[in-house]
Amino acid sequence: MTPPDQDPVFSAPTPRELDERLDAIAREPFRARFHLRGRDRATAELKGPATIRWHAYDLVAKRLAPAEPDKDGRQTPYRGHPVFVAQHATATCCRGCLARRHGIAKGRELTRAELVYVVDVICRWIERETAGGTGPARRG
Repeated sequence: MTPPDQDPVFSAPTPRELDERLDAIAREPFRARFHLRGRDRATAELKGPATIRWHAYDLVAKRLAPAEPDKDGRQTPYRGHPVFVAQHATATCCRGCLARRHGIAKGRELTRAELVYVVDVICRWIERETAGGTGPARRG
């Protein structure tokens, strides 16, 4: 899968491509310890995918999309919303992680395609978590 900033005609990755990316990220020890639990899991299940997607879009647009986000590197809490947990699990928590794991350069505002990509990654991870935890990301 080509990172968003290296493909001038960025197209949305397929669910399979997202799963491959998530599986690779989940092999990192730090990322592997994140799972939806307790209140964060209940919120994801009660609100449903459409509402969680809207929350993800809103949070990413405000906290991650600007060229120089406020408190970059420390702007994403570790819990309190399923999107926050997913951001740490998927390396979409700060611009540095986006650059290292997803190839999205720092120092410029996210394009609309990049913003949608980040939301897709977050929502796919949440979908996998709430589906019962089966699959490679839950092994270990």
